[in-house]
Amino acid sequence: MKIKEIFTLHQGHGYDLESMEKSHNSNVNFISRTSQNNGAVAQVEQIESTQPFQVGNITVALGGSVLSAFVQLKPFYTAFHIMVLKPKFEMTLKEKLYYCMCIKANAYRYSYGRQANKTLGDIYLPDVIPEWVYQTEVKPIATKIKRENMPLNIYKWKEFKIENLFKIKRGNRIVRDEDYFTEKSVEYRYNVITSTKRNNGVDGYYHSYNCPENSIVCGGEAGGMFTTYQPSDCWVMDRARIFAPKKDVPMNKYIGLFLATIFSYNQYKYSYGRTPNPRGIEQTVIKLPVTPQGSPDWDYMENYMKSLQYSDRI
Repeated sequence: MKIKEIFTLHQGHGYDLESMEKSHNSNVNFISRTSQNNGAVAQVEQIESTQPFQVGNITVALGGSVLSAFVQLKPFYTAFHIMVLKPKFEMTLKEKLYYCMCIKANAYRYSYGRQANKTLGDIYLPDVIPEWVYQTEVKPIATKIKRENMPLNIYKWKEFKIENLFKIKRGNRIVRDEDYFTEKSVEYRYNVITSTKRNNGVDGYYHSYNCPENSIVCGGEAGGMFTTYQPSDCWVMDRARIFAPKKDVPMNKYIGLFLATIFSYNQYKYSYGRTPNPRGIEQTVIKLPVTPQGSPDWDYMENYMKSLQYSDRI
């Protein structure tokens, strides 16, 4: 069946987030075309003249992260180029999530900047929902954290070279299915980290490690500065780089995730096939929050990460 036979399609509100009043105390989300965080980029106050869409509808990005589809669990407003799908018949959360997965699977049809504005309703979805959908347990992620308002005033941040914060070394080459394997075992228990952007860089398991716990790993010339935090001992492949913190750099999972995110922002420099060379990685300049004395404010970074909702699930 086509999407338009299963759902009623409604154009989103088309609001600009900058014109909305943001509020961490609001129960109304603002949905954009991002593929992250269920599409939500902010919480906003309700507009008297416009009712938000209700809980249970599906949002689909028509451009940007095209065909990113999510079931919305809070009332919401939308940005431009968002379609809202309302089921034409009673539908469980599991069924909606399954249809979201099927919609996303069609994203390849809209490569090279094509948008789904006119064709979304004609995309075919399975006529029958598989039995495994109903057998799969869906549990919401619980958190005890209520997000605090800790603004990131990047205009007051200062620049630091990566080499002044970390000792950088190359990983070591091993061969998949010969040296390391995709199945974890008692012997092969250490994560193998490659330049992949999936699964926190983990590509398999090895019997030894060359990178200690509490380190940051950069994809290097193969990953274009995509960076991950590695909480446990692991084996890093030769195309990636190990960032070992210098002694004046405190490191824990909160600071590590904050820094890995900052490092990854440099990916845009290596689009269109450009690759960072080893010296280029060392010389990369990042901006960080600072103390009144001008040194990196590690406490602020840690507390900011702890203030985020679901940080207790890390």
